[in-house]
Amino acid sequence: MKTTILTKIRDSLRYAAEWFSETPERALELAYNAALQIKATEDEYFGGKKIAADSADYSDSEMSYFRAELQKNLNLAKRRLAEFKASNSVIGISNYNQTSAKAEVVDAAANNGKGYPLDSREKSAIILEKLKFIDRVISQYTPEPQKAQQEKSLALVTVAKNKSSDSEELSSPISNEQLYLSTPNSDSKNDTISDKTGVLPRSIFKTLNRLQRELDPQSEEEVVKKFRKSKAKTAISIRFILILIIAPLLTYQLSKLFVVGPVVDNFRIKNELDIFINQDLEEEALSKLSRVKERLEFENLIFKVPKYSPEQIEHELKEEAQKIAEESRHESADAVKNVFSDLLSLIAFAVVIFMSRREIAVLKSFIDELVYGLSDSAKAFIIILFTDIFVGFHSPHGWEVLLENISRHLGLPENRDFIFLFIATFPVILDTVFKYWIFRYLNRISPSSVATYRNMNE
Repeated sequence: MKTTILTKIRDSLRYAAEWFSETPERALELAYNAALQIKATEDEYFGGKKIAADSADYSDSEMSYFRAELQKNLNLAKRRLAEFKASNSVIGISNYNQTSAKAEVVDAAANNGKGYPLDSREKSAIILEKLKFIDRVISQYTPEPQKAQQEKSLALVTVAKNKSSDSEELSSPISNEQLYLSTPNSDSKNDTISDKTGVLPRSIFKTLNRLQRELDPQSEEEVVKKFRKSKAKTAISIRFILILIIAPLLTYQLSKLFVVGPVVDNFRIKNELDIFINQDLEEEALSKLSRVKERLEFENLIFKVPKYSPEQIEHELKEEAQKIAEESRHESADAVKNVFSDLLSLIAFAVVIFMSRREIAVLKSFIDELVYGLSDSAKAFIIILFTDIFVGFHSPHGWEVLLENISRHLGLPENRDFIFLFIATFPVILDTVFKYWIFRYLNRISPSSVATYRNMNE
């Protein structure tokens, strides 16, 4: 028994030692495979060039996918390369087990026609070739230290721009493509003091640059490329908005009809639930029955001969009470179904949001371009419209109707104190937040829109 345990311990230790001795080889091979994946993507989709937007004509969603795969392989290659360096400095890469030796025999037979393991010089040459290939691939996507340091030093002494150029930059929307392409290797240069001040006005140089761009033979291709990207961005945004609307509604209807509805109906039949789910529903049913009784009595009074006998009135009231009770029971069950169906639709909405982070970035860029593309009067009109609807003088009536419908939809009693307290606090908080947004952000991004808003509001 002791011999068996000692044998198992010895085998485990030998296996662990062999696994640890293979760490440099394994790390180098994983880093090399990651670099090969990057090179294969460059050759197949970018014509052997660097994975970038200017190397091929792809949409924003496609480029975001390529960038995600590139970043994943780069991180893998860097981690495994660091692991190789650390482990190789400790144990070296000269320890190979039998499996590695067999693999070397196969590789040697395939490469140089020899059927024996590679010697130390050949192994060192292979390792150096792999390291050279990995460094060459990684260096394409790593900023140069001197250039990065220069940009950092320039950023520390950047001269503030004038107000006109600042407002132009803030008022212009930042597209999704610009966010993707803003890398440390960017060729943009900071304006120096000599660029700020010159003999001729800067507008003349801007005009000359615009004419140069218009006369450029490749300007038409750039316009077509921008149009295609804008078209793809619009299609992705509209499709994502439709998904955000249709997915929760479809989940609500299907779950209510086929999942929640049958369960609630079956539970109601077996357990004989109460007719009224809250007191407001009961008062509404009594009010309906009272109106029916008053109508029958009124019809008896307006005719010379009574139209209904007391027995007929009692029979009519009993039938009407049964009908009202059935309607109330159905409405109570429907409120319970709405609660669970709404929860499932919220879960579906959250899943769509969580699974569509790239589409959200594209949608944000699309909305920015759409909003900032409006004129100042259009922006002021939209601001006044929304503020008057949600925080204006007549907004409490709208909030009251909305809260009453939500309470009825969920089967909750209409608490008037809560509704009045909500109306007294929430629109005020919303108005304060909105005014802070105008003062803090909109006034800096588009001052002319704020001026137009104030003039129209006065």
